[in-house]
Amino acid sequence: MADKCTPPDLEESLIDFPCDFPVKVMGASIPEFHTVIAKIAAKHDTEFDNDETTSNVSKTGKYVSLTLNIHAKDKPQLDALYLDLTNNELVLWAL
Repeated sequence: MADKCTPPDLEESLIDFPCDFPVKVMGASIPEFHTVIAKIAAKHDTEFDNDETTSNVSKTGKYVSLTLNIHAKDKPQLDALYLDLTNNELVLWAL
C-alpha cells in the first residue's frame, strides 16, 4: 500500500521504509577505500555509524567487501547512495 505522501507516479518499493538496510560494496583493499565509502555513506545517512561496518578481505588480499548498515528513509535516498557509490572510481560494485 502506498504512503499518502508518495506521489502516484513513483514506482512502489518492496521495502518498508524507514528501515535498516545492508549495502555491500567491493573495491581494492587499500586504506583510502574504507574512508571514501564511509564519507559517501555519511553523506546519505546522517545516522551512519562506521563502527557498524563489517569487512571481508579476499583470499588473495587484493579486494575487500564492506557491508554498511544504512538507515534508509526512502527509495530516493537509497538510489542516490547507490549512484554515488557506483560512480566512485574505487568501487568495483555495490549491492
